[in-house]
Amino acid sequence: MPPQSTTAPKTATQAPASQNGASASEASPLIEQTSDGSLPTLGDDWSRSYFGLSTQPFSAEIAEILQAPLDPEDVEMKPDGIIYLPEIKYRRILNKAFGPGGWGLAPRSETNVGPSVVSREYALVCLGRLVSVARGEQDYFNPAGIPTATEGCKSNALMRCCKDIGIASELWDPRFIREFKAKYCAEVFVEHLPTKKKRKLWRRKDMKFEYPYKE
Repeated sequence: MPPQSTTAPKTATQAPASQNGASASEASPLIEQTSDGSLPTLGDDWSRSYFGLSTQPFSAEIAEILQAPLDPEDVEMKPDGIIYLPEIKYRRILNKAFGPGGWGLAPRSETNVGPSVVSREYALVCLGRLVSVARGEQDYFNPAGIPTATEGCKSNALMRCCKDIGIASELWDPRFIREFKAKYCAEVFVEHLPTKKKRKLWRRKDMKFEYPYKE
């Protein structure tokens, strides 16, 4: 039998214990182990690893930030009536909850460039463990727009991942959407000045349409 090593293997972090005292590997069968049976480190391949998924909840302080009710002033509306939270707001909430550098998006697939849409799968990693996986997508109309569409694809994946940790979850709640639109939004007739065509579009009540539209 070969002699046992007297030094512990180097790892970036220790695996969090579950509430019943079991190790992370016992708590979640999705956590991959290295060839020698030890838990993976932060340097592992996030394109394949599920390390840390569902091992334990975040602290009450972090959960309060992530699940805080939306500020109506932060919610924007598209002319077609869809309400949304700007992508930068998601990043600010993540920075507030985990600190800059305490979270990140890791690609889990190659970028898929179709005839008119770019898509790619990303993982949201917070405090060194995987939290959520989602595929982002973004339309483009000219090959020159593919780099910009690639960035939009990443932002789209981020917003989808954030649903799993409660950020802006109201935006997927039909009752919230109806009540928000009734209180803060209006559907108005506008004229497209270059073509003189008239149509009905949505806007926030505290906003006005600008050129090329006129109410």
